[in-house]
Amino acid sequence: MSGGAWTVAAVSGVAAAYALASRRLATSPVSAAMVFVGFGIAIGPVGLDLVSPGHDTEPLRTLVEAALTLVLFTDAATVRPSDLRSGGVLPGRLLSTGLVLTIGAGWLLAWPLLPGLTVWEAALVAAILAPTDAALGKSAISDTRVPTLVRQTLNVESGLNDGLVLPFFVVFLAAVPGTSYAQEGMGGTFWRALLLSPALGLAVGGIGGLLLTLSLERRWIAPEWRPVYVLATAAGAYALATATHGSGFIGAWVAGLAFAYALRRGEHPANEVAHTTELAEDLGGLLAMLSLLFFGAVLLGPALQHLSWRIVGYAVLSLTVIRMVPVTLALAGSRLKAPTVAYIGWFGPRGLASVVFGLLVAEEHIHGVDLISRVVAITVGLSVLLHGASAAVLAGRYGHWYERAATTPGLRESAATPVTPRRRGLGQAEGG
Repeated sequence: MSGGAWTVAAVSGVAAAYALASRRLATSPVSAAMVFVGFGIAIGPVGLDLVSPGHDTEPLRTLVEAALTLVLFTDAATVRPSDLRSGGVLPGRLLSTGLVLTIGAGWLLAWPLLPGLTVWEAALVAAILAPTDAALGKSAISDTRVPTLVRQTLNVESGLNDGLVLPFFVVFLAAVPGTSYAQEGMGGTFWRALLLSPALGLAVGGIGGLLLTLSLERRWIAPEWRPVYVLATAAGAYALATATHGSGFIGAWVAGLAFAYALRRGEHPANEVAHTTELAEDLGGLLAMLSLLFFGAVLLGPALQHLSWRIVGYAVLSLTVIRMVPVTLALAGSRLKAPTVAYIGWFGPRGLASVVFGLLVAEEHIHGVDLISRVVAITVGLSVLLHGASAAVLAGRYGHWYERAATTPGLRESAATPVTPRRRGLGQAEGG
């Protein structure tokens, strides 16, 4: 039996084993991400050595790019415009002021803690670690004891901030000498990645959603082919943007927004988008977990062998100060209580988007690539551990606080806000 076959057998085994206990583990401190990342470390160079960084980087990149494409498309498609207006535009605060301040804080603290990086490489680290991934702390937004306003705010932020970070990532990458985007020049990067790619995504998603609407109204499309159509639309937007030397991820994200907008204008807009994108969301969740498994093997395992106080210090600050201070500033004046602001600030897990961005930078062979890869790997690994372990416990404690505080007249957290359930991620909890 070849090494590749042993790897497939091992990965299949852990996926099957977790599936059998997924409902039981969903509300425990053991998250799906923890299991898959931990198993990845076990089969990597520091363990059984079934997966090696040099040999398996290309398959890993293909896997994570497919996962992120589906996640970007479905996240954008399932976030409704009304979600951004609900609850006094709290999600909008986090996605604008909060996101910009997070990148700025990450950039500022990278200078003293990571002296081996240039100014623009430090900016890259900040952008890579800015997006959040709610799937890594699913209980935090699925526990029904947590007020709907808070769950919806975290839900929408996670669904859109990975796409909003992409322009920052592309611009910073173009500013680093020697990268593929730098070869295009700032003008070429702006034209291809920040103008052409969104335009192509808008066309593919908008036309795709319009054609699906017409087909649904005429009952031409069979139910079993609707999920296939969604996958084809997402893949087409990514491929077209990539073929024109732009950003496939920006194309896929904009395509998801346009696809949902066109579909909601049909005769049956209520649950059409959610029903149509179910398979793509589930497939994206599966690929995301497999990506985290190989992340543990190829990136995190080797990074654990080169720890330093600077890397660990920045990772800790990334999950605390760099995240929580901007959230506090962004939510100033919102009348939310301190426990709520702290809860929202803490639950900003780093996940799939950071892994993909870090892997893309690793292949650019820039000056500080090794340090960037280690910082990203340790930060994501620490997030998987801390956010996964604390999600169920802190959701319960915060839920108990809210139950006592809910009797206070005019409590901001009690504002009625419908929560659109997100299906991404294996092992997600079904409630408190």
